[in-house]
Amino acid sequence: MKILALGAHPDDIEIFMFGTMAAYAAQGAELTFAIATDGARGGTSDPAILARVRRAEASAAAALLGATLRFLDFPDGELVADAALIGALKALIRETGPDLAITHAPNDYHADHRALSDGVRIAASFGVPVLHADTMGGTGFSPTHYVDISAHADIKAKAIRKHQSQDPERFVDGARTQNLFRSCQCNGAPGSLAEAFRFEPIFPFADIRELLPPAPPIRPVMVSTKQVD
Repeated sequence: MKILALGAHPDDIEIFMFGTMAAYAAQGAELTFAIATDGARGGTSDPAILARVRRAEASAAAALLGATLRFLDFPDGELVADAALIGALKALIRETGPDLAITHAPNDYHADHRALSDGVRIAASFGVPVLHADTMGGTGFSPTHYVDISAHADIKAKAIRKHQSQDPERFVDGARTQNLFRSCQCNGAPGSLAEAFRFEPIFPFADIRELLPPAPPIRPVMVSTKQVD
């Protein structure tokens, strides 16, 4: 398996899909992480300095899973699904030959996320299926697939914390809350964690279940056996 994960900013893969990437790594998949922008506007520091810091942070996080890291270096906050972005994404897909591409949902909160989502969908065409990750806070997102990340929660938190320039504890807490809810939503065991995704079937990719790590086990729904007098 070759998996291409694409995030708009240096910490997006860690927040939205790192647990799933860890599950893939445990299965022996070949991972490529691609970051579309330089992240230079993700704080109040000098943009050139911040871009260098965030590049190093992303490298440290990707190294936790041995993922190959690619930087497209488009300007932060200015991403658009134009010919330049689509051309870069097409070249990346040709070079890496993924079985599955995972990126932001088309309705996520940040304009860069939405632009990357549109660009990936166009660049992938019918060459590779595209899976969309959960939105920030789950807003406006209806999952079709879930991945059990219970065994990978610690390494996901560790990866997010590699991004010290971004005040990462807020994202560690937010991601865990969201992953707890998503597991509950798909009837996972108490305390289990899941990342949620949405797949829109596009010919010739109608069913991608075999391309995903396992979902949380489904618990039987039981009628109460308590006797009431």
